[in-house]
Amino acid sequence: ERRLVVIGRLLMLAASRLALRSARPLTACPRLPRTVPTRAMVNITPNVAFDSIAREMRCKWSADNDKASLAALQDVLDKHLPTLKAVKGAKGVQRVVCGGCLDFKIITTLDADSFGEWEGKSFEPEASILEEMKAIDGVSLVETQTFTLMPM
Repeated sequence: ERRLVVIGRLLMLAASRLALRSARPLTACPRLPRTVPTRAMVNITPNVAFDSIAREMRCKWSADNDKASLAALQDVLDKHLPTLKAVKGAKGVQRVVCGGCLDFKIITTLDADSFGEWEGKSFEPEASILEEMKAIDGVSLVETQTFTLMPM
């Protein structure tokens, strides 16, 4: 757990360095011959960079009672989805369900430079979501994780 706190602090330090922005012409795609703003990339190492940070809320659900816990988890997500999508800097919200290992995950991805502000608000509405997840019969191992996310 301490290691996650240290990693989170490193991510926040890296995100705070994203204040520098630049603009460059797009020449690789002839259909977009305009200048667009680009975000500075944060380097973890010289060859590992990111501009997005994701917050994951996850748990295990039970197949008992015709997967009632999974249905209830989806209801929790549906209730909070508009708030998650409205977080400043949000790029998107994803739901992951694994029927083999019974995982349910909610992943909210933000621009790295917006992440600190959301963290300062305790990732609202995370506390409510986690509380509602824990209250569902058949749900276990409710936890969170922060990580960088980049398309490759």
